[in-house]
Amino acid sequence: MTTRKPPAPAWRPGESGNPKGRPPGTGAVAKLRAAIEQDIPEILQSLVTAAKAGDTQAARILIERVIPAAKPQEQPQALALPTAGNLTEQGRAVLQAVADGVLAPGQGSQLIGGIASLARVTEIDELAARVAALEGKSNANT
Repeated sequence: MTTRKPPAPAWRPGESGNPKGRPPGTGAVAKLRAAIEQDIPEILQSLVTAAKAGDTQAARILIERVIPAAKPQEQPQALALPTAGNLTEQGRAVLQAVADGVLAPGQGSQLIGGIASLARVTEIDELAARVAALEGKSNANT
């Protein structure tokens, strides 16, 4: 009894069998839009009329589509971090400012993240300097 191998696919693994994808405008949403396209002015006018008559749902739909939602923003706050101290002391100063209500928690979190990034950069700089010093010693000994 011989076993038959399935036919090899027309494309390689990791490649799409349909690289160009579905043509635009052939999906269900596009068909729905095309079906109601000529009625949109009347639909909008009826929504405006309903909203003016007190229909809060119609007003909400119109407003949500026209006016972007307001996003809360934190006001910038000046903070004096200890420049003579190390990064740990600066982090403690940020946490204390949040605890004292001087900084919003979101601002404190962002500052702590910035201090952590600075710590990583400082660590990389220190490692690079140590490697350079070791290479200098190694080259001097040879």
